[in-house]
Amino acid sequence: MKIDNSVKATSNLPSGEGRARAAKESPKTQDSAGGERVELSSLSARLQQMEETIANTPVVDSAKVDEIKQAMSEGRFKVDTEKVADGLIDSVRQMLNAQTAKA
Repeated sequence: MKIDNSVKATSNLPSGEGRARAAKESPKTQDSAGGERVELSSLSARLQQMEETIANTPVVDSAKVDEIKQAMSEGRFKVDTEKVADGLIDSVRQMLNAQTAKA
């Protein structure tokens, strides 16, 4: 399983005319260093805030990793091999189904 930490463009955000209309309906004005004015819609400002939150969210739960490491070093960590095998088989089935759907 691959974990992708990049932020993808969302297709349901306003584009073109919808974006311009949203900016006109609820503009947020900011002055830049050069004295130019930039207007951002509330949706744009919210999107920027969400992107910052996502960027600052860790991909890995460090506490959980430390807990598992500790359990492994103490010999308490048990692997359910049947569950792992079932997960691998399910992953292969999904990949095969995806390849069949593309063909």
